[in-house]
Amino acid sequence: MPGTLFVVATPIGNLEDITARALRVLREASIIAAEDTRRTANLLARYAIVTPTTSLHEHNEAQKSASIVERLRRGENIALVSDAGTPTISDPGLRLIRTAIEAGLRVESIPGPNAAIAALAASGLPADTFVFLGFPPTRSKARVDWFERARSVGGTVVFFEAPHRIRETLAELLRVAGDCPVVVCRELTKIHEELVRGPISAVLERLNSPVGEFTVVADIGHTTDIVKIQPPGAAVVYAQFCDMTKVDKLTRRAAVTALAKQHGIRPNAVYELIERGKKSGE
Repeated sequence: MPGTLFVVATPIGNLEDITARALRVLREASIIAAEDTRRTANLLARYAIVTPTTSLHEHNEAQKSASIVERLRRGENIALVSDAGTPTISDPGLRLIRTAIEAGLRVESIPGPNAAIAALAASGLPADTFVFLGFPPTRSKARVDWFERARSVGGTVVFFEAPHRIRETLAELLRVAGDCPVVVCRELTKIHEELVRGPISAVLERLNSPVGEFTVVADIGHTTDIVKIQPPGAAVVYAQFCDMTKVDKLTRRAAVTALAKQHGIRPNAVYELIERGKKSGE
């Protein structure tokens, strides 16, 4: 009999957030295909699970899927896990799952933690229908299209963002969608978990030095008539400028150009805001 590919959700932070069924599957599997075997090792050690692991990430999934499917054909049960949460939700695993399905093999989901659902449940924003948008792209054309899609949803959207881009992304959402209510969730289920609520403009003022993993829930609303929003204050623009030059390694001129385009103001106005923000922080 062929084996089963188990798609196993694992904790997004707190290692207690794993189901009894997931633990049993991880113990009984022939092998665990993990996005990062080192991170998975921490979970396995916590529960004294000695099942061997093999790496399966975005850079080797295409090459390793065939060999894993062959093991399934031989009757081995294999568990697929990502670094945290549910595989394929902004994580690797889709290619392996498709390959297994095409081979006529059984794929079984072991449900559990997911950052998008955890954030939505605690947000207090409408959750009867929502759209999950993953990570905003970093390239300009794809990024413009992503924001347009978010604006046109007319309801609740959930997305992930990196700490060094969270302010930039919120500022752009403010520009295209208006000052809508958001809940910015940082380090969900971890010891430093924090949920910042309010209109985007107010949340931006509270995100001084963002660190950790971010999940954002936003209620875009149904209106497509966007009121022109004033650009963020000097402190916010200066912080964005610092992120672009220090983290993203942009030149001063390139960062100013990007900020001018993002906020719809002249480069000279950006320079003035940067200088004001710099002086206020001294």
